[in-house]
Amino acid sequence: MLVTGASRFFGGALVARLAQDPGIERILAVDTMTPSRELQRRMGRAEFVRADIRNPLIRKVIDGSAVDTVVHTAVLARPPAGATRAVMKDLNVLGAMQLLAVCHKAPTMRRVVVRSSSAVYGCSAKDPAKFTEEMSARTPPRGGFAHDMIEIEGFVRGLARRRPDIATAILRFAPIVGPRLAGRGVQYLRSPITPTVFGRDARLQLLHEEDAVASLAHAALAGRGGTYNIAGDGALTLSQAVRRAGRVEFPVPFGLFRTAGRVLMGPVMREFSGEQLDYFHFGCGLDTTRMRAELGFVPRWTTVQAFDDFIGGAASRPVINPAWIDAAETKLLGLLGAGTGAQQ
Repeated sequence: MLVTGASRFFGGALVARLAQDPGIERILAVDTMTPSRELQRRMGRAEFVRADIRNPLIRKVIDGSAVDTVVHTAVLARPPAGATRAVMKDLNVLGAMQLLAVCHKAPTMRRVVVRSSSAVYGCSAKDPAKFTEEMSARTPPRGGFAHDMIEIEGFVRGLARRRPDIATAILRFAPIVGPRLAGRGVQYLRSPITPTVFGRDARLQLLHEEDAVASLAHAALAGRGGTYNIAGDGALTLSQAVRRAGRVEFPVPFGLFRTAGRVLMGPVMREFSGEQLDYFHFGCGLDTTRMRAELGFVPRWTTVQAFDDFIGGAASRPVINPAWIDAAETKLLGLLGAGTGAQQ
């Protein structure tokens, strides 16, 4: 088995998990950067190979080791530090294209799993309550990451048509949160004052970092080919998320959303991608029926549990204690109920 992006969070965590399975004969961890000493320790018996999947020499690695399963996690949601969007596209799209071309020619290849994203559905006011895997974006996504994922998914479907003997799986992850990813994703919910879009209350569906890694491992070992939405059960509205984080909501018109965010939050929203801006404007819901029925994967964490674990791991200090708000709401509902009873 070969895993790409081994020096990053998902690839490294996946390799460490797979290395504990005695049923896997050999694990190759591939990346252009050497993993940290701690990550190498966690990888155990896995063999690290420093290689660039954009280089045709990756074929020697796959053919020479008779690799039968490839898990491609090495996708970037934003350009590397100091790099341009062109560099990000080169790493994402050209890297996946070269890797899948090698998989197509490898006689031993039996399974390919690719990490994708719900960003391919875009975010707009025309969206359904939940996207199924057969649906496409109602409004074309405007972010570079979404465009990259759409192209990569096209390469995977092309591989499936040319090599029907290879089980090709695409996992479309909901936004991922957790204590080890506290510095990314919904980082802006750590700000004391959180700007939101006036008149909108985005519906958020999240995936815990542990479930993201577990789903990749499941698909690599026993999963069927196909495209699957991967997300925790349930959903949160953005206003509920702000309250659970103990923050103060500051609604502004969408035209001022990023501007106000820059003023209130410094660099956090200054670096927001197009996908993130749209997500916190409209949100995105995913139908996970196929994930359970066909892939056979069930997340351990619900959306609410994943979010609470993220906030706890971020060690953020609430401006307003959420328990106070809950108590006030309970008391208010009790008064309203008593008032209704008196009128009857």
